[in-house]
Amino acid sequence: MTTPLRIAVVYPDLLGTYGDGGNGLILARRAQWRGTEVVLAQATSDVGLPEADIYCLGGGEDGPQVRAARSLIEDGTLTRRAGAGAVVLAVCAGYQIVGKTFPGADGMLHEGVGLLDIATAKGSGPRAVGEVAGEPSEDAPGALPALTGFENHGGTTTLGPGVTPLARVVYGVGNGDGSGTEGAVSGRVIGTYLHGPLLARNPALADLLLDWALADGPVEVPPHDPASDRVVVAPFDDSAADALREERLAATMGSRRGRVRLRRRR
Repeated sequence: MTTPLRIAVVYPDLLGTYGDGGNGLILARRAQWRGTEVVLAQATSDVGLPEADIYCLGGGEDGPQVRAARSLIEDGTLTRRAGAGAVVLAVCAGYQIVGKTFPGADGMLHEGVGLLDIATAKGSGPRAVGEVAGEPSEDAPGALPALTGFENHGGTTTLGPGVTPLARVVYGVGNGDGSGTEGAVSGRVIGTYLHGPLLARNPALADLLLDWALADGPVEVPPHDPASDRVVVAPFDDSAADALREERLAATMGSRRGRVRLRRRR
């Protein structure tokens, strides 16, 4: 790229409860280590959302989540940029916000931004808290290995026909709607309940997002053809991240660890 890669952490003042802003920093560093110039913006809610190539939304509490959704709908930049091919990574409350509807603290439904064909309702059971491990679904984009993270949410998210699951849950709750799925993907928009930060535990996913942002032309997923993957981001030594992933997957999976791919598919 002749211009800097622009990464925006969306509303860290409202959606910064779980440290998910680290996803923006990880993307910036992994791009810089490969020689790409990066502008990383902490886009607070008191100003208009900036133009960016990648937007990262994180988790937050119920009240700030509602305010964030209203502001993003009124601002319109996220919807416009996503429609133009910008990459969006939305975690937890951010995941719910980019869907069609999500619940407030009282269970009343609020309008989402509508980037993903998902609907979230207030769960009737215990809050989903703890580690998660998942196998990327067959239709998920990229040659991703097992995904690892932790969840802390009280919602149940149902996927519509316009999205594909990000992963199939092997350990943990995930979307919580009884489907055994975690997260959702449509085009260059990925939503998930996985904290960690997500991209610290899953560097292959970080590189996939960078591939999308740095590639020319639209990326059409789903459906996804693995043979069409274009690797733009060069391989990187992730031995430290792999050690963290193995430790976390071993802690969650125990004897079932062998069922989960630890490393990227080749």
